[in-house]
Formats: sequence, structure tokens, C-alpha cells
Amino acid sequence: MDKDTKFGLLAIGLPFIGLVYCGIILAVLIMYPWAREHPIIMATIFAIAPSLISGSIWLKSALKGQNKPQRVNPSSRT
Repeated sequence: MDKDTKFGLLAIGLPFIGLVYCGIILAVLIMYPWAREHPIIMATIFAIAPSLISGSIWLKSALKGQNKPQRVNPSSRT
């Protein structure tokens, strides 16, 4: 996959993933009375879950970037 294809999938797929996540939240709130009775706990769970996922993806990609060898510009050597 080239960069344009990856970006296209990201630009189209990310909003759909958000819609699915909102649907999951609504389904949980409709199906489980306990979730409606404890809104602070449910809001905390549904706010922390995507933060943990995105943070772990970010850290994973940052570590991959650190492990790549650095390119040296030949004109900058003295």
C-alpha cells in the first residue's frame, strides 16, 4: 500500500470507527440498566478506553521511529 491509499483509508475509516464506537456506547446504555444508573463510571470507562488505545499506538510508533538508523547528510560532515 502506498501513502495515498493509507491516508485514504485513514480519512474514510476513522469516522466510521467513531460511529461504531458511539453505537457501542448507545447499545450498552440501552441494554444495561446498571450503565444508566452509574453514568460517571461509564463515562470514565468510555473516555479512558480510546485514550489508552491511541496512546499505546502512539508509543509503539514512536519506539519504532527511535530504532531506525539516522540518516547522515554527507554535506554536513566536516
